[in-house]
Amino acid sequence: MVTDSNSTSLAQPDDIWLAGARACISPNFNLRPEQTDVSLLVIHNISLPPGDFSSDAVERFFCNRLPADEHPYFAGIAQLQVSSHLFIRRSGELVQFVPLNRRAWHAGVSAFEGRQNCNDYSIGIELEGTDDLPYTQAQYDVLAQVTRDIQRLFPAINGDRIVGHNDIAPTRKTDPGRAFDWAYYRAMIGANNKQGQ
Repeated sequence: MVTDSNSTSLAQPDDIWLAGARACISPNFNLRPEQTDVSLLVIHNISLPPGDFSSDAVERFFCNRLPADEHPYFAGIAQLQVSSHLFIRRSGELVQFVPLNRRAWHAGVSAFEGRQNCNDYSIGIELEGTDDLPYTQAQYDVLAQVTRDIQRLFPAINGDRIVGHNDIAPTRKTDPGRAFDWAYYRAMIGANNKQGQ
């Protein structure tokens, strides 16, 4: 499932895109600091408007194309410039917005083990969902496969370095929420041994 191809017209030769992912390129990314070892995987959730899984609003949001007047909730977020590397829809469809080797803007003000600015050294995966609604089996299946692919590309991401957004920004964020089954997910990726697979 891993490819290092320049499969889109805006890609650079060294950009890392996942095979099987639909590319929807966000302008909201930049270079990581030099000599940065990608060593953290952050799991989020998102749905726009919250609890609605029927539109492409998340994709438009990450691409700065979300009209503020389309829904009352959008008025407060449409001006934000954010992104994630990957988005897994309820159906299991995988969408990639940012090459894995680039810095997506998903974590915001954040820290892990005392190290600030998690965007610098992390990969962000958004699950279509809410904190309280169980995720689908298709999402867990794709998330587990993608996690293994990412761990092969970035071996510093071991089981101890896969976290929720709430872990790196606990005063601001609650996702992926109590509905996310960490034990099930970790069993799927074999993370109980604390080593990347």
